Amino acid sequence: MPTYDAILSSPVCCLGARFIGDALTRLDFLPADARVSTRLDSRARLLAGELDAYWRDPAHVFDLLFVPQGTPFQLRVWHALLAIPAGQPTTYGALAKQIGTAARAVGQACGSNPLPILIPCHRVVAASGLGGFMHSSVGAPLDVKTRLLAHEHAPSPTLMKPLGKC
Repeated sequence: MPTYDAILSSPVCCLGARFIGDALTRLDFLPADARVSTRLDSRARLLAGELDAYWRDPAHVFDLLFVPQGTPFQLRVWHALLAIPAGQPTTYGALAKQIGTAARAVGQACGSNPLPILIPCHRVVAASGLGGFMHSSVGAPLDVKTRLLAHEHAPSPTLMKPLGKC
């Protein structure tokens, strides 16, 4: 497992966070047996607070420095994802048309998103179904995507059960 600056619990799963300086550069979904950090530095406390605000209100706009690292094309897709409102998913095809590319290319960029939740790639679905998530079309990644989409329609995060213990 990669080294993380912090491992946080969430209603969906554990989250591994990496920072460069004050900037969050990576947020990974981790297995249920990941060990949650017992002490958090100021960056991780800020991230934890921002994530808590999202779990209370899925329309929360994150107010922390995050810097995704990717190709110019990926950055363009990820920037477009930031404009998708909570509870209003779009399709890979619609997003591709909006930015002038192919749906499959959008899907690949979404799957490579280093900051899921903050850059809401889970809000992009297939024209006839859920689509993929984190370069997967089955299993735990799709469970996470389903839970995030459900959360963004739910009036309260208390309706969510964790996928595993953190």
